[in-house]
Amino acid sequence: MTCEPAHILLAEDDPADVELALSAMAVFASTRHIAVVNNGEDALDYLYRRRSWRGRGAGQPALVLLDLKMPGLGGLEVLRSIKSDARMRCIPVVVFTSSGERRDVARCYENGANAYVVKPVEFPSFAETLQAIGHFWISLNVPPTRSVRAL
Repeated sequence: MTCEPAHILLAEDDPADVELALSAMAVFASTRHIAVVNNGEDALDYLYRRRSWRGRGAGQPALVLLDLKMPGLGGLEVLRSIKSDARMRCIPVVVFTSSGERRDVARCYENGANAYVVKPVEFPSFAETLQAIGHFWISLNVPPTRSVRAL
């Protein structure tokens, strides 16, 4: 297993934001699968192939788009789990959230976030922002090629 798989994990609890994100990322949907989870626990279940995600396909996401403020296990805890696990730390995590608070930004970078982006309010800007994120991390970024132990 490498850190170069062909799908995106979107961890977002707001159904409207999920719909907007999927619409905005439709340019990648034809070539990339986008898995959606609605809370932090489900995000970790997806990554570790637990519970309802036990039978999902091989490989880890090429990108995790992570909302910070989710009920229960929040985005910061998910970020900490990803970046503290040697098997997953090379997965790029972009925190995509409505919070622009300096404390949130600092805590995310301290815990290994690859990027922190505040969600634009208007759909055209929201779509452009997500398309730029996707274009960079999926099309331009060169991921590490070292193998990591399978989960």
